[in-house]
Amino acid sequence: MTDKDPIILAFSGGLDTSFCVPWLKETYGRPVITATVNTGGLDGVAAAALEQRALALGAAEHVLVEARDDFFDTVIRYLIMGNVRRGNLYPLCVGSERGLQAAQLAKLAVARGSSTVAHGCTAAGNDQVRFEIALKTLAPDLETLAPVRDHAWARQDQLDFLSQRNLPPPPAGTDYSINRGLWGVTIGGAETLDSKSSIPESAWVLSSGALSQPQPPSQLTVDFEKGVPVAVDGKAMAPVALIENLERRGAQYAIGRGIHLGDTILGTKGRVAFEAPAAEILLTAHRELEKLTLSQSQQRIKEGVAQYYGDMVHEGRQLDPVCRDIEALLDSSQATVTGQVHMTLGAGYLFVTGVESPHSLLAATRGTYGEAAGEWTAEDAVGFSRILALPGLLQSRARGQ
Repeated sequence: MTDKDPIILAFSGGLDTSFCVPWLKETYGRPVITATVNTGGLDGVAAAALEQRALALGAAEHVLVEARDDFFDTVIRYLIMGNVRRGNLYPLCVGSERGLQAAQLAKLAVARGSSTVAHGCTAAGNDQVRFEIALKTLAPDLETLAPVRDHAWARQDQLDFLSQRNLPPPPAGTDYSINRGLWGVTIGGAETLDSKSSIPESAWVLSSGALSQPQPPSQLTVDFEKGVPVAVDGKAMAPVALIENLERRGAQYAIGRGIHLGDTILGTKGRVAFEAPAAEILLTAHRELEKLTLSQSQQRIKEGVAQYYGDMVHEGRQLDPVCRDIEALLDSSQATVTGQVHMTLGAGYLFVTGVESPHSLLAATRGTYGEAAGEWTAEDAVGFSRILALPGLLQSRARGQ
């Protein structure tokens, strides 16, 4: 290491990473290269503003890495295939990309001849664990710095540090901590520090005002091929464009809002507000299509495996080889998950109106549930019921009932 060896800093433009730029420069006397890995929620204007901000804070260089397609291919497609929600609610809309971002950070460090990477995570959050598990797995020789965590910098102290050097605070302010990606947005604030109340309407990022000024309901159709969404309303789209389209559509109705209360990686309880319109639409649609095309056994096996997979992703352990094994199972399970899902979008709700598939197990039977038998006779049904009741009959007999 030399005084010219740069420090590669994961940069979001928020208060913590903004503070890290000048602090790292002053503390280590080395240049800082900021890196933003775009895994969604960052348009051209926002990307340009991030670069300007990084340079204004003293970064020697700012690097933008485009990774939305990789994020879909390596993570989101399996979250969809597994219908993954944490706590039966939260679709892992933020946090699931940290492993990919850490990999890009390590790759950039090698390209720039750096021995050190840094992040702005606190000691109380999940992201510190996700980043460092991935970095230790991919590049164990890299030094990892976490100034906010390791030196217990409070938010007001960071603001004072920037102010004393005439450096601008983050434009979004400090009342709410907002993270945005391709799969959704998380919002943390004073209201999420306990379990009593929601955030105010003005704090929602994608859908503020959507319920007070509701749009009229609209119809939506999503096409899937082998579990992957491929078209909206009959128009073929690449996955990233499709997700961004559904985010805009769903946000108009406040679809995908929630407040997740669950267990952090560190073992404490945590609470965060989220908006995930595209995730809500796609997970709901995919689940209904699977009900039509997969057997009961396939669905039950998938549920258990997918929950474990979601835990691994949540904890930043998706580089573990077991995740490749699970992904192979998920890929195999989607062979017949092709078809269309028709939905109605309304203010605060999503309603599945119908599902179609060339592999429909409902259409394959000659019977009609509750109406008429097809492949069996009335006598077969009587015998089947008698045999199915046999364990209960024997238990009652053994108890002397």
